[in-house]
Amino acid sequence: MSIALDLPTLTPDEAAHSQRVGERVRAEIEAGGGWISFARYMQLVLYEPGLGYYSAGARKFGAAGDFVTAPEVAPVFSRCLAAHCEEVLRATGGDVLEFGAGSGAMAAGVLAELERRGALPRRYLILDVSADLRERQREALEASVPRLLERVEWLDRLPESHVGAIVANEVLDAMPVERFVMRRGEVLAQGVSGSAGRLQWLESPAPPALARAVRKIESEVGADWPEGYASEVNLGLGDWLAALASSFSRGVALFVDYGLPRREVYAPDRRDGTLLCHFRHRFHEDPFARPGLQDITSWVDFTAVAESAEAVGLSVAGYTTQAHFLIGNGLADFVANVADLDVASRVALSRQAMLLTLPGEMGERFKAIALTKDCEVPLAGFSVRDLRRTL
Repeated sequence: MSIALDLPTLTPDEAAHSQRVGERVRAEIEAGGGWISFARYMQLVLYEPGLGYYSAGARKFGAAGDFVTAPEVAPVFSRCLAAHCEEVLRATGGDVLEFGAGSGAMAAGVLAELERRGALPRRYLILDVSADLRERQREALEASVPRLLERVEWLDRLPESHVGAIVANEVLDAMPVERFVMRRGEVLAQGVSGSAGRLQWLESPAPPALARAVRKIESEVGADWPEGYASEVNLGLGDWLAALASSFSRGVALFVDYGLPRREVYAPDRRDGTLLCHFRHRFHEDPFARPGLQDITSWVDFTAVAESAEAVGLSVAGYTTQAHFLIGNGLADFVANVADLDVASRVALSRQAMLLTLPGEMGERFKAIALTKDCEVPLAGFSVRDLRRTL
């Protein structure tokens, strides 16, 4: 894998924090006999309490962070998402539950648009692992929609019986994944060692669960993978969706993320997988460069999402590109309704629409998938183009 050499210099505090995270990882490696799985490494550097990227205090979203998401750069995204939530809430009642609310921009935008539509839920629930992000979300909501803050409730775990809408933007891509590599026709696990004082890849015989998952993918996609082919598998996705399904009584769960159907994720020419790291708006492929300070993601296998969902009693109600999902939820109307806006605001809204829908931007790379339980409501976001047949 190529390694970026032009990452910004760390401040002394950042360097000290990353060193502490590295020490925690090396302690885990030592306890594991010199090797840990890559999924365990991701869990530590992203979610370890007080240390991990999403659990410590570094700014992650926006211009001052490491990356931006659609709700920050294009507020009209949240308005379209609110239109989707209105459909679900009018059919089911209940609440909205957002996974991983990030900066709080999407929650604020969705609530404001639902208020405008006269479709506010009694509660807007946020499930986020980061105490730091929860505080920033509260600040964003207080600044944007203070009158609606009383409806917002932060959760530490899934509710026992949720009815209504579930939304998650760029959540699945940050789930810990296993890495594998093909050597002489055998499946090896790419784990992490701490030899020579450095975190680095170390290959080991694949555990049975990983080997079975890779062989299943290999047989289904009919891939002629070259020697050294490496990629990722999310072995925890099934259990995660099972927990979601058990806490979900009725409604629609919507996931928006970058990814592809299985046969495209694991195409032979994608020989280094899809692992990507984010640090101060620089993208690179070295997950060991800034432990605890950088995001680590991989592209979502939406075929796996659909299969895992159906295995736990959820139905796949739609799958499409972000562009078609937003168009189905009224993006064109939002952009056309500019009579009350000045010229600068009209230009900004037009740019937002282009960023969200153009194939070279977010429009094709990001997909939307809807999972339902005991809910047959037609979903406008999948009425323009439904790509379920490609999964």
